[in-house]
Amino acid sequence: MRVTEFSELMQIEFGQRTADAMLVDHGILELGGRTGAQAIEDGVDPRVVWRALCADFDVPPQRW
Repeated sequence: MRVTEFSELMQIEFGQRTADAMLVDHGILELGGRTGAQAIEDGVDPRVVWRALCADFDVPPQRW
C-alpha cells in the first residue's frame, strides 16, 4: 500500500483531524509502541500500520 492510499483510507474512516492526531499521538502496541507516523518513517508498510490502527480503534474487519 502506498502512503497516499493509506492517508486516503485514514481520512475516509476517521476524518482528517482525527486521522492526523491518531498518526502522531497514538502509540500502537503491535508496532512496539511507535505511533503510525513513526512506524511509517521507520519503513513499516503502511498496510501494516492501517490494520494495526483499525484493530486498536475497533474498525470492522471488512473495512481493513
